[in-house]
Parts: sequence; C-alpha cells; structure tokens
Amino acid sequence: MLNNIKICFFNTTPFWGGGEKLHLEYALEFNKLNYPVCVVAKKNSPFYKKSVEENLEIAAFSISNLSFLNRIKFLKLVQYFKQAQIHTVFISASPDLKIAAPAAKKAGVKNIVYLRGLAVSIKNNLLNKKLLTQTVTHIIANSEETKRKIIENFNNSELEKKVKVIYHGIDLEIFDKNYVAQQPIYIKKESEIVFGNAGRLTKQKGQRYLIEIAKKLQEQQLNFKILIAGTGDEEQELKRLIKITKLEDKVLLLGFVKNIESFMKSLDVFVLTSNWEGFGYVIVEAMAAKKPVVAFDITSNPEIIAADETGFLIPHLNINKFSEQLEILAQDKKLRTKFGENGRKRAEEKFQLKLIIKEIEAYLFT
Repeated sequence: MLNNIKICFFNTTPFWGGGEKLHLEYALEFNKLNYPVCVVAKKNSPFYKKSVEENLEIAAFSISNLSFLNRIKFLKLVQYFKQAQIHTVFISASPDLKIAAPAAKKAGVKNIVYLRGLAVSIKNNLLNKKLLTQTVTHIIANSEETKRKIIENFNNSELEKKVKVIYHGIDLEIFDKNYVAQQPIYIKKESEIVFGNAGRLTKQKGQRYLIEIAKKLQEQQLNFKILIAGTGDEEQELKRLIKITKLEDKVLLLGFVKNIESFMKSLDVFVLTSNWEGFGYVIVEAMAAKKPVVAFDITSNPEIIAADETGFLIPHLNINKFSEQLEILAQDKKLRTKFGENGRKRAEEKFQLKLIIKEIEAYLFT
C-alpha cells in the first residue's frame, strides 16, 4: 500500500543548486505516483519556498555542520520522524547526513537513502564509516564515477554492494514545453556558429580553457561566438583573460541565465570544459535540445556522451584537439544534426525522469 510508504526529502541547504532541484523533482514525481511526500528544509530557503509553492507538506529545521553534536536537535528530529511516520528518507548534504541519518535510524525509519552526487573521495574516518556502513540503508550514486569515489577509501565489500548507480533524469515534457515557449537568449548573425557553456564559474568547471579554445578558433578565422552562462568565483578572472586576449567580440559572459531552454535554443554546439563532474546534468539538457556536445573525456562524461555518436570526447586539457573538433562541427551541419538527433534519443532512453523514478521505486520498494 502506497499510503504506508511516506517519503521525506531532507534538505536544509540554504541555497538553490542541483541537489535541491533534484530533491524537489523527486518529491513531485513520487507525489504524482500517490506516495505521501513531505519535505524538511531550512525556513525561507529556496527549497523551502518552492516546496510551499508546490503545496508539499513541509517542516522547517536549521542544520549546520556541527548540528550532529547537538543532542536536543537530534532528539527533535527523532521525534519528527516518528510523529510524521516516515518510511523512507532521502538525504544529500553532508551536514544533514550526519544528524538526520542517525536520527532516522533511532526513529525506526526503514529506508535511509543517501543520494550522493559528488565524484570526490570520502575520508575513511570513524564517523563516515559508521554512517555509510551501519546507518544509511541505501546509497544512490549519480554515476559509476561517483560510486567509484564513494568506495575508494573503504575496503568494504558490503559497502560496495550497498551503492547503486541511478542517473539523474530530465522531465522532457516540461523541458520541451519551455523550449518551444522560450525565445533564444542570443540571436546569431549570418553564417556565425555559436558554442555555449553553462555552469558555475569555478576552476572545477574550467571555463578559462574556453578562452584558449577561442584563441585557437580565431587563429583559424572561424566565424564564431562562445556564450558562457553562469556566475561564480572565476568571473573577474575570466573577464580579465577575455580582455587581455582581445576576445571581447568572440566570448560573451551572460551572467545568470534563468531559463536554460532559451540558452540552449541559441546554440549550435554545447561545450563542457570541466575538470571533473559527478554527473553533468547540463549535458543531458543539451542532448534534450538536440545539441551535439564536446567535452573532456573525464570522470562521468563518457557515461553520458556516446563518443562520435552524440558528440566528441577530448583527452583532458588537449586544447588543440578540442578546437579541431569544434571546427569539424562548425563546418558540418549534417554532422551537427546527426549528433543532435542521436543525443535526443539517448536522453529519452537513458535519462528521462519518469524512467529514473521507476528505477528508484523498484530499488527501494520491491
């Protein structure tokens, strides 16, 4: 009986990011399937406000990195889980995991699910070992690379068995509806080829490599624009690099872009220059928009991009090869169309949200 399986999405992160988007999407999808759903969030955080807008049952808790040492807060969480009769709880953020997972276990919650989205190693200390091996009941990794990083420092076969890879999914119905409704954020000039990158402006995302790529493309006298959407710590440095390389008319920093669909609609090719990714969700969005993708052949990228079918995978930091492959796509519209169509099909078959939810449902409840 679904009525006996109440699902809690526990996320007190104060900002809005990929993890919070994922929690909200999962909450809404399970709600559509008639599971009782509730949300725990920080009061007035973006996740809290969006959950209120969606009329989800919600409770407010404020969690910090040291909250797991607060006995009173711990007991309040135990009481909440019991009173709300939670059957399954999903947790992602480390501060939440350290207090909510033990509280859920003490309250008798059957499924304590750790949604892991970071492809970085976990320290093998006593707290983490206890959380992963004795407290959480299920671990869902968003890629094989993330799974590898979870178990990397733990010589524990039982932990390895506990980790299941389930990719993130995209709601293609909503994406397609928005894609049709949105106007391109940039109108390209005649014969111009438009490359685009979207993400936080950080060293991890590697947008500075796009400046080097742009220099190579300019040397080849290619008529192009590179659009970069996002904000972050590297913004001022990127502006400096664009200025000193005299690429102001070739590389445009768009800042925060509200509608990813309007951004994708402006592009001919999506490019990702990240140094590592847990799961490059923006790649799936590009494939949903029928855009070929060019990215470094690192971490989880090969799990999403089918090399030479939906795009190109480039040896890490090989700027010359990256530029060459972009030139090939710029000059071959038929290849761009082919890669785009293949990418859309791959998104439909492997990364569609409703299919991902069914996979999670089968994993936890059957």
